[in-house]
Amino acid sequence: MALRRFDLEAGGDTFAFKPETEEKIAFWRGKYPAEKQRSAVIPLLWLAQKDNAGWLSEPAMREVADRLEMPYIRVYEVATFYTMFRLQPVGKYHVQLCGTTPCQLRGAEKLKEVCKKEIGDIMYVTDDGRLSWEEVECLGACVNAPMVQINDDYFEDLTPDSLAQILGKLKNGAEPAAGPQVDRVNSAPEGGATTLTEAALFDGSRNAIRTLPNLPQPAEEEAPAPDAQQQTLAAIKRTIIGGAKAAEGAEKKEAAGERPPEITIDPAAHDDLKRIKGIGPKNEDALNELGIFTFKQIAEWTPANVDWVEDFMSFPGRIEREDWIAQAKTLATGGQTEFSKRVDAGDVPSSQDDED
Repeated sequence: MALRRFDLEAGGDTFAFKPETEEKIAFWRGKYPAEKQRSAVIPLLWLAQKDNAGWLSEPAMREVADRLEMPYIRVYEVATFYTMFRLQPVGKYHVQLCGTTPCQLRGAEKLKEVCKKEIGDIMYVTDDGRLSWEEVECLGACVNAPMVQINDDYFEDLTPDSLAQILGKLKNGAEPAAGPQVDRVNSAPEGGATTLTEAALFDGSRNAIRTLPNLPQPAEEEAPAPDAQQQTLAAIKRTIIGGAKAAEGAEKKEAAGERPPEITIDPAAHDDLKRIKGIGPKNEDALNELGIFTFKQIAEWTPANVDWVEDFMSFPGRIEREDWIAQAKTLATGGQTEFSKRVDAGDVPSSQDDED
């Protein structure tokens, strides 16, 4: 970084914040506890620069230091480090010209020539005190390159001619229009948008909330519709595969194969299906919802039953790959598998690692 010194002669001996700035100072200081007031040094320096005709004099820095009970040198260090703080007088309208690569590629070098011609060298203030300029790093408007910032406003999509016109208006007391200097809105394409032009996309009509998703439906006074069972099965499937992604009322594809027989038995007679490797809490709940509670039921599944369950639960090939049926046959006859021994010993925490 280049050496930065502040102008001792031009700054005078005193500085005072404007009365209307005191509320902003209180706002920024209020963000920090009493023992951390120096954290507000950057915003207070920025406010001091605004109240001092766009630059920081040494008395202004001392005033900030006094307000925050900081050593003067600490405030000087901050002011000289950050290039957004200007350490010598500037014009009423100070032009910051972006010279970083995107703007340079789009013609910033020619804009520099305009500034030199219309204003003078970098940081020179015109005789009437109205204009000065400097080159700065990226100002974050690359899509609208080349651009300049004049005081607090951005002027974008510039050409040498358009920048010269803007500087001419400022010299003569006129206020040029900020923003893009071509036919575009903000960073939209020149000539207007060519996509997403339908008004309904932006007027809020498509975003109106008619009902909150996944709320329980009101109880039906009449008998359930004939397809209520199929709707229940579809809801179970949505839960297993991550749930609630299908639109409400959407028809579900019928599972391939043949659904296994279901039974109704006393909960005390339910087998712990999680003793089968590949069945964890979620899959056990889903199987129970289908009326499958025992090892014997799984042991008696036919290939068509396997196809149905795999298609319904959205994990093709898993039952055969993990050999559910052979495990179920062993467990149904009172035997044990290596996995069931681990479950019984508490070495498999609820089989939680088999659900994804």
